[in-house]
Amino acid sequence: MKSLYVKFVVITIGIMIFSGIVAFLISNTYYQQKLKPYNDQKNTKIALNIAEFAENHPDINLKDYLNNISSTGYQIFLVDISGKESYFGAPFRENTLSNSAKEQVLNGDIFHGILNFPQGTFVTGFFANELKNTIGVPLTHNKEKYALFLRPDIKLLFNEMHILFAWLLALMIVMSIVMVLFTAKYLVNPISKLTTATKSLADGNFNVDIDITRDDELGELSRSFLQMASKLEQMDDMRKEFISNISHDIQSPLSNIKGYTNLLESESISPKEKSNYISIINGEIKRLSTLTKQLLLLASLDRDQDIMKRKSFNVGEQMKELVRSYKWLMGEKGISLGFTLPNVEIVGDPSLLYTVWDNLLTNAVKYNKTHGSIEISIEEKEKSVLVTFEDTGIGLNDEEKEKIFDRFYRADTARTRSVEGTGLGLSIVAAIVELHGGLIHVNSKENEGTAFIVELPLS
Repeated sequence: MKSLYVKFVVITIGIMIFSGIVAFLISNTYYQQKLKPYNDQKNTKIALNIAEFAENHPDINLKDYLNNISSTGYQIFLVDISGKESYFGAPFRENTLSNSAKEQVLNGDIFHGILNFPQGTFVTGFFANELKNTIGVPLTHNKEKYALFLRPDIKLLFNEMHILFAWLLALMIVMSIVMVLFTAKYLVNPISKLTTATKSLADGNFNVDIDITRDDELGELSRSFLQMASKLEQMDDMRKEFISNISHDIQSPLSNIKGYTNLLESESISPKEKSNYISIINGEIKRLSTLTKQLLLLASLDRDQDIMKRKSFNVGEQMKELVRSYKWLMGEKGISLGFTLPNVEIVGDPSLLYTVWDNLLTNAVKYNKTHGSIEISIEEKEKSVLVTFEDTGIGLNDEEKEKIFDRFYRADTARTRSVEGTGLGLSIVAAIVELHGGLIHVNSKENEGTAFIVELPLS
């Protein structure tokens, strides 16, 4: 399997090569369509000027004149009416030229060899050092007719530039590849560290060390990764705590059931003791049943969001029914209850929302102080309804308020050791409220009390 670094380098170099080829083809097309006709026209004008000067100065030596012209950067081929040929300047790489081209120029026409030179994938009209890649013009000197063929001497004119561009191209390619290697290393290195950190995270080590100082997408990814690691560590701690709590919550009633079942086998117990033992066993079975119901409900909410059976119902009447069922429990703890429960119609799942109210009222009773108080209110807004449960219980600190809706979380066990629970109730509450498109808020002060506010849309 190729590493990301190798892939990045190969792809980048491939893009450079591909871009170079495409750019070259586009440049070649531009040359063939635009620059080549211009080059032909420019050299035709130069050749005509040379021929005109020779015609207007019959007293000059033609060969000396053409030698001087060739020394300024031109290759010249001269042929007279008898077919005698002369070359001036650098030799042509290929001297092939058709007789028809020579006759055409001797007859007074212009030969556009540069313009008509075969097109290819290279700028051949400019660089091909061939006799047929010339401009041919008629020349008359001392009443003798000649055919003058001319092209720029590219090697003479641009030899140093060729070397310069060759070095420039070679250095550019080498430096580009070196820069790609270092840049790829710089870009891929944080990803490699993230990969190492991910493996460490998979092994259960949440104390990962990665660079979060970069001010780019990789820096943002690193910060998000650290947040995820922190969240996973919290989840792992909660999971361990939940396993500990759930093990205790299951083991304790099972031990009681086993112990009292053994006592029931004794023939010496009185009917009153027997009835008491059976009552205790039933209570422990109820605890186990409540626990399993909560786990199953939470699993259902996670697995299937279509479990809701929406309908319109009176939330005020539902709350009054809940209060009636808890009067005896609040009476036992000496808790006073006040409520404002107007008749308000909302659309939702009555069964799931009853679970919300039941959990919130249970917590208000469980975590309240002896002879404390609970206030329940329903307030109808324009498009929503607010349901508030306020108690005078042990309250929550700031850290607990942030985690109170986390799954498996229980508040400080030092303060709640005597209170039974699984840490699932408020998780279930939050999940159900979210399914209804609502929000839940908590206002609390440690040792003063807590208020849960549920906001649900009316429809």
